[in-house]
Amino acid sequence: MNAEKTVIRAVPTNIITGFLGVGKTSAILHLLKHKPINERWAVLVNEFGEIGVDGSLFEGQHSNDDGIFIREVPGGCMCCAAGLPMHIALNQLLVKARPDRLLIEPTGLGHPEEVLQALSEEYYKEVLSLHKTLTLVDARKLSDSRYTSHDTFNQQIAIADIVVGNKLDLYKDEDKARLEAYINQLGQSHADVIFTQHGEIPLSVLQGVSSAHPLPKHHHHHHENDEKPLASEAPMPECGFIKAKNEGEGFNSIGWRFSPDMVFNRELLFSFLTGLRAERMKAVFITDIGVLGYNLTADALTEIELDDCLESRIEVISDKLDDSLEAQLLACVVS
Repeated sequence: MNAEKTVIRAVPTNIITGFLGVGKTSAILHLLKHKPINERWAVLVNEFGEIGVDGSLFEGQHSNDDGIFIREVPGGCMCCAAGLPMHIALNQLLVKARPDRLLIEPTGLGHPEEVLQALSEEYYKEVLSLHKTLTLVDARKLSDSRYTSHDTFNQQIAIADIVVGNKLDLYKDEDKARLEAYINQLGQSHADVIFTQHGEIPLSVLQGVSSAHPLPKHHHHHHENDEKPLASEAPMPECGFIKAKNEGEGFNSIGWRFSPDMVFNRELLFSFLTGLRAERMKAVFITDIGVLGYNLTADALTEIELDDCLESRIEVISDKLDDSLEAQLLACVVS
């Protein structure tokens, strides 16, 4: 009882941001793997789509018994509706976890400066201690104007205390220098640049109070859905699956939840996912050989074994959506 009444104060908090497919989830999983064994860590993860997959991916590899607590905010930028979804989820997570450290992963299409503003409000000044803000960047994308002209991509760099050039193993010789020059142009004067691969970030980069300050507020489009519950929370219909779509920031998402009674043929599923053309895909599936997690970027499709999940879920983000995906997915269900 005494522990439950202990005031939550000055929790070291890191924002870990970056654009679609840059390796944020891999980086957080790496950090969680090396978490001090005697500490409790909390992760607040935000997703662009309504289905919510990241929570299942994290929970399938870590549990409360490991001192790791996960909470999801699906359905678009977590600062929508005056920050209410984020505030509710964050408050509940803090009460449940009473963490020694909090990691916050905004969606790759969210607005990180507004997340920073929300966490800097008077309400959280005593509760949270904002430590280093990390932004992961794939330096190869600097040659693509879809990224360098995207406001969110540049905001992520502008708020960073540390810019992490991830996927170093895939760079050409000039990519490192190009990223350093870009940070000198758009980043904060104090920002450090480090390079890594597979999201292998040392715990030491989380330490130290952030020098980042929220940027001036500006208006932007949010996906808002106040009329009905998000697809991640809706009851499962008799057909055994739910579909949801979202759009914004020049991208579209489509996702599905499937009843746990629907078991997928792993061979057919892997073939389908291998041929998928998308900017980003994440999924957890109950298959005929066990529970599997999937992660698709422009570089590769990865498959991992998970301890468990409540149901199969998939989220696809692309500039164009294929209307045949649902039929292809249903064809992978074991009859």
